[in-house]
Amino acid sequence: MPVCPRCQQSIQAATLQCPRCQLPLKAYGHPGIQLHRAEADRFLCPDCTYHADNTCNFPQRPLAKTCTLYQSQSAIAADFSTAPQPAPLQLSWVWFRRNLAWWVLAGLLLISLLIAI
Repeated sequence: MPVCPRCQQSIQAATLQCPRCQLPLKAYGHPGIQLHRAEADRFLCPDCTYHADNTCNFPQRPLAKTCTLYQSQSAIAADFSTAPQPAPLQLSWVWFRRNLAWWVLAGLLLISLLIAI
């Protein structure tokens, strides 16, 4: 169960604002828009992927304390590191299918050479 970042009271996940301190927890009063908050003296932008690739158009950038688009670079790096790797047999099958035209051309050339001899 999540807690309020300001008063540390337990709250429901879909709560729009904290019942105790009235801190907005969801952006624009919509339960589906997550509102990310920075800790006390930090900013969200230095760790955000949108800031890193320069696609952020948020007006408070680079000093944003709250953001609806925030994506942590470390979380994305962790997702890629735990992604399952395909088996070598699958990789060879994919390589064969990508180069199928070359295999067919080589086969026709081989058959032509065998007929000519």
